[in-house]
Amino acid sequence: MIDSTGTWTTESLFDALQGATLFLERKASLELIDGVEPALHITMHEYGDLPVFITVAGDQIIAESVLWSAEEVRDQVGLNDAVLRTHKYFPLSTISLDTLAHGKDYYHMFGALSSTSDLANVVFEVEVLASNVIQATEAYADFLITPNEAQA
Repeated sequence: MIDSTGTWTTESLFDALQGATLFLERKASLELIDGVEPALHITMHEYGDLPVFITVAGDQIIAESVLWSAEEVRDQVGLNDAVLRTHKYFPLSTISLDTLAHGKDYYHMFGALSSTSDLANVVFEVEVLASNVIQATEAYADFLITPNEAQA
């Protein structure tokens, strides 16, 4: 499953994950997004169909999920301060602010593993990330614009 150098590729990880209990029990679904930089799209059904994306790049496997767009944040300075002071409470994950291709900023939660990690650790990372995303959404909810505020 891992290539001859002992590291995962996105494609070999896709093949291996299809046999993982998480997917066999339909707690999540898996899709390979082909392209110049292939990625895996995982839908975590037990977490409200939360999308998680995995890429393998060199020595790292990155698992990430979008939290919110910066436009959805009422108080970015306050949120950034809170994240820097509390992100350590979300094991194996951290939060970044990234500009996507269309020029908008988004908060992401991500975890990184070695591309030589065993399959059980990759699955564990995905499950922990999904749980952390839900917890972060609850923990930082006071910084987000509510639907009522958005309509005003």
